[in-house]
Amino acid sequence: MKQEPRLTSLSHGGGCGCKIAPGLLSEILKGSSGFPLPPELLVGIETADDAAVYKLNDSQALVATTDFFMPIVDDPYDFGRIAATNAISDVYAMGGRPIMALALVGMPINVLSTQTIARILEGGAWICREAGIPIAGGHTIDSVEPIYGLVALGLVHPDRVKRNADARPGDLLVLGKALGVGVMSAALKKGLLDAAGYASMIATATQLNKPGPELAELQGVHGLTDVTGFGLAGHALELARGSGCDVHLDWARVPLLPGVAALVAQGLVTGASARNWAAYGADVTLPVTPAEGAQALLSDPQTSGGLLLSCDPAAVDDVLAIFQRHGFSNAAVIGKVGARSDKPSLLID
Repeated sequence: MKQEPRLTSLSHGGGCGCKIAPGLLSEILKGSSGFPLPPELLVGIETADDAAVYKLNDSQALVATTDFFMPIVDDPYDFGRIAATNAISDVYAMGGRPIMALALVGMPINVLSTQTIARILEGGAWICREAGIPIAGGHTIDSVEPIYGLVALGLVHPDRVKRNADARPGDLLVLGKALGVGVMSAALKKGLLDAAGYASMIATATQLNKPGPELAELQGVHGLTDVTGFGLAGHALELARGSGCDVHLDWARVPLLPGVAALVAQGLVTGASARNWAAYGADVTLPVTPAEGAQALLSDPQTSGGLLLSCDPAAVDDVLAIFQRHGFSNAAVIGKVGARSDKPSLLID
């Protein structure tokens, strides 16, 4: 039997690290706004939010999103699980509960066996079952690079939609997952990630952000998003710009996956990290003497990263309790929302 190539060898960039850089994306989308929008569209592209939200009636709004990418790992089942978890996360990040998904599949059918492709789809289906939703259809193409993801649909009460633009001055910032998936993926591609590191990477990247709907029900929770391809700094900046407020992060309180700091010290960072920083680094103020690796980790693309939310300080204990109840042991308060600003920026303390 002909030996198949490693999945990661077939992709020029894996996971959320293959997203178009934020600066270039803004340029591409420049002409997409300005068209009349129906009043039922509660969330569109105006604040680079996680999903579109369309009001169906007084008690229901449809959350619609899509996400897909090339392999970040070589195991096909794990690739499918990560891609599906990442796609569904955007529904949770709007405060919604997923109801169904459609599969998006592009595969080099002359390079990969049907068994390998089937395992990718099985991984995605397993995650959807864990989320309590069916894969109700999809679309497949013959592609040069392997691509897999989902269209994810969910429901939310119109009054409980959580946007990335609703943070308020004085709010505390809470991050649900530790950082470092991009760094670990870079180490994996070079054969420098040990078994414990791989297990940690898979565990965090396949953990569904199920706290989202419960968090949305708390009155004290204001802004909500998830941290993915643009890194913690990029998504915190989106929250700052959408809300019109400066955002302060306490770097010492940001959780990191085990061993990630050491990998960064070895120079194991992704190309996407540098592209991210080039796009938004001018709006980030680092300390005079920043912690080693802080810049690389702030811009590290997180595939299937954690929820990032702003909440009233009085609600933070309830927020952390919800995270803990769902098994998010790394959830932590990592900063605060500052004053209103005409040019919102991110300040690292």
